[in-house]
Amino acid sequence: MYISQLEHIRRYVGISEEEALIITGKLKTKSIKKKDLLLTPGKVCRANYFVSTGLLRLYFINRKDLEQITHFGLEGWWLSDYDSLDTQKPSRFYLQALEDTEVVIWDIETQAQLAKEIPQLETYFRIILQRAYAASQRRIEFLHNNTDEERYRNFNALFPAFVQRVPQYMLASYLGFTPQFLSKIRGRKLKISFRQTTFGAAC
Repeated sequence: MYISQLEHIRRYVGISEEEALIITGKLKTKSIKKKDLLLTPGKVCRANYFVSTGLLRLYFINRKDLEQITHFGLEGWWLSDYDSLDTQKPSRFYLQALEDTEVVIWDIETQAQLAKEIPQLETYFRIILQRAYAASQRRIEFLHNNTDEERYRNFNALFPAFVQRVPQYMLASYLGFTPQFLSKIRGRKLKISFRQTTFGAAC
């Protein structure tokens, strides 16, 4: 399980075999069954999670008593409630596995200790946080500067395999529209594909 984590670190900073052994010797891993929760509202988030395999989602319950998904965590992605992790105040989020998932756990004490022993990890986590912040900025622009249909089609073009792994209502929640609207978009797409296939077969 640590192989993908070490590969990810080495994409951004150099670490020796000895340092890799130090890292894996202090980290923990966890297997999470589909639908199980890593975090619930009212609990303090005490770790950052690297997804080795599987899929996670971070969500809260909004004022309409609906699930609002803010982030997904695929293989090779990090996910946590960074506000609760930073302030050590109770979370308002759920962190749930959407598939059987394996994660590498970086609790705050271990991460701080490893960063002292292996200074390159400070650079690594700075890069990861910068990229996460940039992704959040792009998502905000994406949500406010595109129509519902544009959001779906652009997201589907960027992550076609991911779209097939996520239930329709969750994808709608993440992209900011209703499942009914997503059904209409997909229905139109299927009709277009059918017409194109029929036309091509007749030629």
